[in-house]
Amino acid sequence: MDASHSTPLALEPERSRLTYSYDMESGWRRWRLLRPGWGMYHDVKRRMPFYWSDITDAFTYRTVASTIRMYFVNLLPAIAYTLDMYRRTGEFYGINESLFSSALAAIVFSLLGAQPLTIVGVTGLISLFNYTIYDILQRYDSSIYPAFMAWTGIWAAIFHWLVAIFNACDYMRYVTDFSSESFGLYVGIIYLIKGVEELVYEFARGLEAGYLACLIAILYFGTVYSLKRTGSSTMWKEPLRGVLADYAYVFSTIFWVGFSHIPGRLREANIGRVPTTRAFFPTQNRGWLIEFWNLETKWVFAAMPLGFLFMLLFYYDHNVSSITAQARRFPLKKPGGFHWDFFLLGCTTFVAAILGLPMPNGLVPQAPVHTDSLAVYKTDLKIVSTSEGEGTEIRRPLVTAVAVVEQRISHLLMGLALIGTMTGPLLVVLHTMPSALFAGVFFVVGWGSIESNGILQKLMYLQREQRFVQRDESLLLVRRRKIILYTGLQIFGVAACVVISHTLAAIGFPVLIILLIPLRILLVPKWFTPKELQVLDEFTATNKTVLASLGGKPALPEDYKPEE
Repeated sequence: MDASHSTPLALEPERSRLTYSYDMESGWRRWRLLRPGWGMYHDVKRRMPFYWSDITDAFTYRTVASTIRMYFVNLLPAIAYTLDMYRRTGEFYGINESLFSSALAAIVFSLLGAQPLTIVGVTGLISLFNYTIYDILQRYDSSIYPAFMAWTGIWAAIFHWLVAIFNACDYMRYVTDFSSESFGLYVGIIYLIKGVEELVYEFARGLEAGYLACLIAILYFGTVYSLKRTGSSTMWKEPLRGVLADYAYVFSTIFWVGFSHIPGRLREANIGRVPTTRAFFPTQNRGWLIEFWNLETKWVFAAMPLGFLFMLLFYYDHNVSSITAQARRFPLKKPGGFHWDFFLLGCTTFVAAILGLPMPNGLVPQAPVHTDSLAVYKTDLKIVSTSEGEGTEIRRPLVTAVAVVEQRISHLLMGLALIGTMTGPLLVVLHTMPSALFAGVFFVVGWGSIESNGILQKLMYLQREQRFVQRDESLLLVRRRKIILYTGLQIFGVAACVVISHTLAAIGFPVLIILLIPLRILLVPKWFTPKELQVLDEFTATNKTVLASLGGKPALPEDYKPEE
C-alpha cells in the first residue's frame, strides 16, 4: 500500500475535481464497506488531537451567549413536541422524559462526539413517529406500547451500529441542496402545522382560552423574530443589537409568560399550562427501566422493521444536521466524524429505548443555529449596479462569518442545564408557562427553517420582474422553465412527505426522504445540463476537513468529464 492510501484524507494534497471523486478512485476508500470500523477509527484519530483545544477555545463570551441561547432553543421546542406526544401516546411521554432524553444526548455528544457542534435532542419527527406507532397499536393492544417502543429502539440501535461499523455513512457525502432544502422545507411545514394544531387544542377549553392562545403565540413569534432580525440590522449600537439577538428567546419567553399571568380576565381565561410531574420521576407510575423482556416474541420481531425505519430517519436527519452545522458558510477548521457519531447515536438510542424516553437525534433547525451563535461575523458594504441605467449603484450590506468558536463546552453546559430543569423548583416554573407559547415556538422554528430555504428563494426569484433582478444573480444563467422544473421536483417531494405524514403510513416517510438522494444523483442529471445544475445545486458540505470523514467530496454525474 502506497503512502497516499495510508495518509488521512484531510492531509492529502489538492487533487483535480475528477480524481478527487470517490467513485473514480481506486484503493481502500472505494471498498470501505469491506473494512469494518475503518471510518470510526479514523474519525476518532482525526478529532482526538483537537480535544484539548475544544475545551480551551471555549473561554470566550460567544460560548456563554451560545449556551444560554441554545438552552432555550433546545428546551422550548422539546417541550412543544412533548405536549404533542403527551396527548397522543396515552400520556406516556411527558416533560421529564423529554428533558432526560435531551440531556443524555447533549452530555454524551459533547464529551464523546467527533462533531460537538451538532445539537442532539428531541425532534418533531420523533413525535410524529411515536404517536403514529401508538395509533397503530391501539388497533391491537395499547398496553404493550412501552415494551414495543423499547424493542423498536433496541432494533434501531443495532441497525445504527451496523451502519457505523460498515462505513455506510459515506453515502451522506452525496447530499446536495436538492435534498437538504427539500427536507428543511418539509420540517418547517410540519412545525407550522403542529403550531396550528396546538392552538386548536386550546379552543377546546373555550373561546376566550383559544383567542388568548392565538394572541400569545402570534405575538411571541413576532417578538422573537424581530429581536433576532435586530442583530443583523443597523439599529442602535452593535453591542446592544448583539445582546437582543443572542437573548431573543430569553426576553420573549419571560415577557409572554408574565403576560399570561396578568390578573383579571387574562388569568380567568383558563388557558392551558405545561403539565409536569415529580422531579426526576417518569410521567406515569412506573420505574425508569422498561420491562421489555416480558413482551411476546411476535411483537419483538414486529418491532424490527419499525426499528429499521427509525434508523433510516436518523441516518438522514442526524447526518444532515451534522452537515448543516458544518455547512460551507461556516469557516470551520476542525475535522468532523460522521461514522463515530452515528455509532454514539446508536448508544443513546438504546439507552433511551430501555428507559422509556423519546429517542434523541440531530436537530435540523437547531444545529446550524448553534454554529451560527458561535460564529464571529463582519459586515462589508457591497456595491451593486442596478438593472436600469449605467452608473447607478447601490450599496448593500454583506455579512460573512470570519471565524467560529469550535468547542464542546456550550453543548455540555446546555445538557447539564436540562438536567437541572428536572428539579422541583424549575418544574414549578415550567408549569407556569402557557401551552400557547409553544405554538409560537413551533412558528419560530418552522419559519426559521423555511425563510432561508433555497426553494423559497427560487420561488421569490420567479415572482420578480426582470427589472428588479440584480445583475449578479446566478439564476439568470438558467432558463426560467428549468428553474420551475427543478423547484417543482423539490416541492413534489416535500408535498409527498407532508401528505404521508398525516396518515397511518407516516412511519414510512423516512423512505421518501432517503429516495431524494438517488433521485438527484441518477435522474435529475438527465433533465438538466451540467451548467444548469452547477448553478441550481451544490453539495451541502464542501469543507474538506468535514468531508474527510466521508471519504472526500465525490463527483456528481455532471462533473464527470475527461481530463485535459
